[in-house]
Amino acid sequence: MHILINVLHIVAAVFIVGPMAILPMTAMRSIRAGQAGPVATLAKSVNIFTLLSIVVAFFGFGALGLKEADDAWTFGSTWVWLSLVLYVIALAINLFLVVPALKAAAESLATDAAGAKAAGYPRIAAGSGVASLMLVAVVVLMVWKP
Repeated sequence: MHILINVLHIVAAVFIVGPMAILPMTAMRSIRAGQAGPVATLAKSVNIFTLLSIVVAFFGFGALGLKEADDAWTFGSTWVWLSLVLYVIALAINLFLVVPALKAAAESLATDAAGAKAAGYPRIAAGSGVASLMLVAVVVLMVWKP
């Protein structure tokens, strides 16, 4: 059962957290092109993938709870709680900064494609960049396990 939960955790991380990190960057390309429709769709997609990423954390808790007898990791292990803190911050940045900025950019582009290109672009770029760096740090912690 431990191996199955680990596999589900890793597969969910690849197919859910990957798009959560990459789709805002795709949306920035659509903002530069002045395309309101794709930006609105990508805002919804980022929101959905960000919320779905909770499944990855759920499987991670399951993997930790079903750990092998020789594993010394617990919920109090530094890499576990630090990974969780970084993930929650990345989740909050996406939900409360990036997604609203994408929605605002889509609305601005729908009304004025020429003047709205830069409206939310810096917030989206900074927020998605910081969230992605935090997710990379989580991966490093998961592999390194200091």
